[in-house]
Amino acid sequence: MEHRTTTQEPPRKTVGTGSVFYSFAPWIIFQVVASPSTWEYAALAALAASVVLAGRDIVQGHPNVLDLTGIAFFAVLCVLALVLDRQALLWVETYAQVIANLAVAVVALGSLFFDPFTAQYARRTTPQHLWDSPIFKHVNVVLTAVWGVAFLVIAVLTWLAIRLPGASDWFNWVIPILLLVGAIKFTQRYPEWYRDKALS
Repeated sequence: MEHRTTTQEPPRKTVGTGSVFYSFAPWIIFQVVASPSTWEYAALAALAASVVLAGRDIVQGHPNVLDLTGIAFFAVLCVLALVLDRQALLWVETYAQVIANLAVAVVALGSLFFDPFTAQYARRTTPQHLWDSPIFKHVNVVLTAVWGVAFLVIAVLTWLAIRLPGASDWFNWVIPILLLVGAIKFTQRYPEWYRDKALS
């Protein structure tokens, strides 16, 4: 009976929060740098960060969906900046941050129907025989949903910042930063809390 409990119990770090943050880093860089006059440079910087941070995983043959999305998304923005004139790019200049945040939300929430994206990081520190355990699956569904909803809300906030420029600091900076910090703290604490609760 004791052996059975051990094989069903995942390690305390059910997801590598550091690795998850690295995948979000290019999107955060874009969020911070992008503006109507700097979004091209923001896209180039975010593309470079995406390639550098995902390079080893790609070479080793196990890239993460968020990393691949970042490379593709920022590469497309860079190409658009090169081939389209300024008039045709007005919509990108205006809504670049909204589109970027929405892209992350769509990828995160969409992965719930296939393989929650946080599980890709968690498998690096979790023995393979635990990948199908109910605790492992539940934790990664919840964490993925939290990140997806956080970026969905941030997308709405950045859209509101365009519509309500008088409150842009709140919608572009204060509330999104609080949401990201909250998501990071939740990611750090929830796996162990749920594990202890499920096994108590």
